[in-house]
Amino acid sequence: MPRRSEARRSARAGLGLPGALLLVSMLALTACAPTAEPVPTASSTPTPTRSATASATPTPTPTGVGLVPEGSADDNLPLFSEVVEDVWASDDKVSGRAYIDALIAAGFDKSAMQVTEDESTVGNPAESIQFSVRWGDECLVGQVGPATGDPVVVVLPGLDAGGCLVGNTRPIDW
Repeated sequence: MPRRSEARRSARAGLGLPGALLLVSMLALTACAPTAEPVPTASSTPTPTRSATASATPTPTPTGVGLVPEGSADDNLPLFSEVVEDVWASDDKVSGRAYIDALIAAGFDKSAMQVTEDESTVGNPAESIQFSVRWGDECLVGQVGPATGDPVVVVLPGLDAGGCLVGNTRPIDW
């Protein structure tokens, strides 16, 4: 059985640039829609989830992997993925702030992050939440929520304007 990071890298490699751009567009459009349809993932194989005990506070330092400051976005995808899975297993799994706080605790740069709103413009819970960390010319992008199913994490090209997510994002001012 391939390791999680190899499976994700293989799934992402099969996207190609057109597929990656389509996924970024779908993530952005999902964030802007009042109701959203489930977003297809890069792989037909579901991402395995942990059977960890849920906790109100995300694990500050994931086990098994660490931040690779001089590495690529691909080098840091395993840590990003583990942080996302840990928060998804917690009581805060539909809180964008919980993902940002956990990524900061894991060593990612807060100033390089973006996150979408937890609620729609009419106050309903968001069908999905997207968050990202800009890493050089690439982005670590995550998506979670009821419409998403299991968390989705990918490395995508960064936007020419400097961010990672298209559409409305909320300020990370805490």
